[in-house]
Amino acid sequence: MKPLLILVLDGDPERRRRLVMILRQADHEVVEAADATPASEPPGIRGFDALMLDLRLPHLDHGALRRALSLDDSAPPETLEEVERRHLALMLRHTSGNKRRAAQLLGISRSTLLNKVRKYGLE
Repeated sequence: MKPLLILVLDGDPERRRRLVMILRQADHEVVEAADATPASEPPGIRGFDALMLDLRLPHLDHGALRRALSLDDSAPPETLEEVERRHLALMLRHTSGNKRRAAQLLGISRSTLLNKVRKYGLE
């Protein structure tokens, strides 16, 4: 797994220190803060791969956080085919390529799965 850039926001210095230590031992790059200042500066929350956040932080604007984490409305949503292809690929990866098991987990017949695999070039 490639290292992630993780923002840890926690007002408790000891808990924050332990979290940062664990994440760095797992080879992740970590930015730590006692308040939301790093999230509000460029590149903002979207510049991070993950966020660990104490929701009880004083002065935390939950509405602003929700807006910062929401998807950009100007980008068109994925098509159903794109979503289906991605989900099928994830399921096949999860089952190590076992199509019978993947079809069972997806709740479709094996022949339907095989047709979709061919359609999306997942062979």
